Amino acid sequence: MYAVVKTGGKQYKVAPGEKLKVEQIPADVGAEVILDQVLMVGDGEAVRVGQPTVSGATVKATVVAHGRGEKIRIFKMRRRKHYQKHQGHRQNFTELRIEAIVG
Repeated sequence: MYAVVKTGGKQYKVAPGEKLKVEQIPADVGAEVILDQVLMVGDGEAVRVGQPTVSGATVKATVVAHGRGEKIRIFKMRRRKHYQKHQGHRQNFTELRIEAIVG
């Protein structure tokens, strides 16, 4: 069984037992999180597609850890204008373990 969920402005295909890094969620480590924006649920040949979400379907997940991603380096330059700008960014994330897909 699998599902497509929307969280943090992105869509993820999840299955029970998987680990997933999503945009930061304000929850403690070990807490259970309910993802209720389920766009699609598939079980073998049976597929339910929501319009826009599947009614009554939820995904239960447990927060495993919080962290920060790899550094992305940003470099901007204007040729012949003596302008250069260096910048870096590390995005915060929450790692989830998918426990069950309900519905």
